[in-house]
Amino acid sequence: MVRGVTVRHRLAAIIIASLWAWLVPTASWSLDITKPTLSERHEQISLAEAAVRALQHNLDISISRHTKESRLTDIVFEQGKFDPTMSVNGRYLRTVDPLERPVFGATGDLLNQITRFDQRNHNLSVDASTNIVTGGNIGMNYSPARNRVDPGEGFLFNPAWTGGLSFTVTQPLLKNAGIGVNTTFIKVAQNNAIVEQHVFRDRVLTVLALVEQNYWELVYAREHVKVAQAALKAAEELLATNRIKAKAGVMSVVDVLQAEAAVASRVEQVLVAEKTIRDEEDQLRTLLNPGEAELRQTVRLTPLDAPITYMETLSLEEAIETAIEQRPEIVQAKKHIESSELNKQFARNQLLPTLSFQGTMGLTGLGGDYSESVVRNFSGSFYNYGAGLMFSYPLGNRSAISTYTKRQLEAKNAEISLASVRHQIILGVREAVRRVQTDFKRIETTRSARILAEKQLQTEQERLRVGLSTTRFVLDFQRDLATAQGNELRAIVDYNKALSNLERQKATTLDRYHLELS
Repeated sequence: MVRGVTVRHRLAAIIIASLWAWLVPTASWSLDITKPTLSERHEQISLAEAAVRALQHNLDISISRHTKESRLTDIVFEQGKFDPTMSVNGRYLRTVDPLERPVFGATGDLLNQITRFDQRNHNLSVDASTNIVTGGNIGMNYSPARNRVDPGEGFLFNPAWTGGLSFTVTQPLLKNAGIGVNTTFIKVAQNNAIVEQHVFRDRVLTVLALVEQNYWELVYAREHVKVAQAALKAAEELLATNRIKAKAGVMSVVDVLQAEAAVASRVEQVLVAEKTIRDEEDQLRTLLNPGEAELRQTVRLTPLDAPITYMETLSLEEAIETAIEQRPEIVQAKKHIESSELNKQFARNQLLPTLSFQGTMGLTGLGGDYSESVVRNFSGSFYNYGAGLMFSYPLGNRSAISTYTKRQLEAKNAEISLASVRHQIILGVREAVRRVQTDFKRIETTRSARILAEKQLQTEQERLRVGLSTTRFVLDFQRDLATAQGNELRAIVDYNKALSNLERQKATTLDRYHLELS
């Protein structure tokens, strides 16, 4: 009974092998799936070159750069509030009125009929004013005028030229008084520009870190294809050997089927690995932003840098101190505190009542022509001056009080945010250092596992040659070796990515490339 079952199993195996050979020809396993097409273009790129190209062309960096530059215009806008203003107004007015009674100096003592009283006025007014950083305002007005009256026999000058020159000074004494209060928004705009500069620097560091991470993933994908291809080649060699032995009658058809199934599985792994390469190439090219026309083309990138496998000297305390000193977020948080304090001081000043001093002085002149009026205008014979105080205070002043309360809370939140940022940076650096140390240890352990897998496979292959093992065991050890090789490669790439992440946490990535942001 057992013999009959064995015969049926062998017949079934022969039929399956025949069908498999018909459906999946052996020649298909020898296809070179990595062979480039005619439309592909190959390009070699180093990590430093990728970093520089990303900084020059990356879209996110371009947006951040423009935002940074726009903050500089805010400073000019606030400074522009102290720019002087000048205005010139000219006017001509003629008035012809009917008179029913005498006008002194223009008509006689009695009127016998309605008399025309014709006045012609030419006025010019030149005004200039400017706000000063103490909160005051200085104004100047010059107003020459020409007046002609008809009839006007009784006037000293007809036409008559008059000239007026006046100066006005207004200076707050409580609310809005002082240089510090009136330059608050300039300082806030300057702080915002510095914050945006460090936001830009943070974005640069982020893009560089992304480039490095994608670069090493591309390295891993290309090396992993080689591992998959080596596994496929080993399975093909085993399949060829098994077929020869099967034809010689020293090996069963089942062993051939197992080898064929393994070859099919590893072809799939190579296909998936090749797709991963193209995906990683597209990811890296996106960060480099080659332009739409270039992006439509198929470009095969070949990394020139090899990952390092030696342990770099690490000091947790030095890494934390460097991060606290270099990280853009620290500077941003400090500037937010400074701006919050400035806004709080301004809001406190707005609680005060308005008390302003106003002084004015002027000179006037009169003459038969313009030059004569100018001479008398500046002679100092005719003048005016005055001074006064203006006081106002809104009852309740709830708007200013609520604004001051809000600014106090914002200042406290800014201080808390700085403490939170410092904590996050410290934790991030500690985790980054641990990751570097762990990934380096993974290199050592995965290397040992790969060496053992190679020895086990070699031993099992020797056992198969003398008939002490089976194809299934050899295939299992081939798979274990491919897995061990992939694990070692992954550990090496992860170690280099961990080093990149540590540099990002310390904000020293630019130093490694000897780059400076202007």
